[in-house]
Amino acid sequence: MSGTPSSSWFQRLLLPGLAFKAAVIGGGYATGRELAEYFIPSGPQGGVLAILVAMVCWSALCALTFVLAHATRSYDYRSFFNTLLGPFGFVFEIAYLVFMVLILAVFGAAAGAIGEAMFGWPKLVGTLLLVSGIGLFTAFGNHSVERLFKWVSFFLYGIYALFVVFVLTKFGSQAMQNFSAPAPIGGWLPGGLTYAGYNIVGAVMILPLVRHFQSRRDAVVAGVLAGPLAMLPGLLFFVCMIAWYPQIGSEALPSDYILRQLNMPVFHLLFQAMIFSALLESGAAAVHAANERIAASWRVQRGNELPVVGRFAIASALLVGSIFIADHFGLVALIASGYRGLAWLFLAVYVLPLLTIGVWWLSRNSPRVPLARQPHSLQGE
Repeated sequence: MSGTPSSSWFQRLLLPGLAFKAAVIGGGYATGRELAEYFIPSGPQGGVLAILVAMVCWSALCALTFVLAHATRSYDYRSFFNTLLGPFGFVFEIAYLVFMVLILAVFGAAAGAIGEAMFGWPKLVGTLLLVSGIGLFTAFGNHSVERLFKWVSFFLYGIYALFVVFVLTKFGSQAMQNFSAPAPIGGWLPGGLTYAGYNIVGAVMILPLVRHFQSRRDAVVAGVLAGPLAMLPGLLFFVCMIAWYPQIGSEALPSDYILRQLNMPVFHLLFQAMIFSALLESGAAAVHAANERIAASWRVQRGNELPVVGRFAIASALLVGSIFIADHFGLVALIASGYRGLAWLFLAVYVLPLLTIGVWWLSRNSPRVPLARQPHSLQGE
């Protein structure tokens, strides 16, 4: 399956970056809330530096993750962490399950709010539409999810491009004035590193795409491109936000604030539709990663592929459990209170082992060695 001749240059080099963007852009990034929280405090110039730090970190860690996954044929996060952590791979699985419950609950609430704001629907309607969309796209496996990443990316980049043109045409002088004015730039390095670490789990959510790589070079190039592909909309959005610096930092939904200043109702609706699309692809990335982990075990135990009905049932169970049960029993608030701790846990069980065990193993194994001769586990070598 890995690196089949039918894999196009788009699938090998660009699609992984678009999928990584899909994994990190939902929720706070798409609305500008995360940009306000992590980058605005460093000032206009410091915020740009922090964004560049996050972008470089994402490129480096995605490249390393893709190279290691390609070399060990790890096409789902269970296989990846079994090779990286050995018997302790279950620690990541627990952390990822908690992470998924949180983000899907947040996405469901955001989709409900969008439906209410755009059409006056009850919040449950928007949430159910998101659940149905994620369930349908993930039910049909890799090809369906990949098409979602591709076409939503075109829509998303197009809307962001229009957003930048409209904002800078009308408020560009304000933005440039704020960029040139003296402002604090302290804290940009911690801000960029924190944001990068907070979202880097997206790299292991998209491991099914590793099967397209035909060489270690493909993995490196795709990883390096992932940082700019994921961060470019954020950088452009941040530049627009600076027209209202520093008060924009206290807005709960910076995108909505800016759109009200533009006073363009039709574009406002398009932007809300784009945010819903971002929630759809981010949710699909999270659920598809879990589906592929289960499908790999199913393949080993049953000798055949996980059926569409099974994928849809798993996705439905994950979504209903995350969005409805977690919210009803107050688990979302409980998990959210320890979310930064969860980010530190990902650093401990993913980033640090990758930068130590992963780098050490790759340094000892030539990319010219056929994959069939590569050891399945990195432990005990």
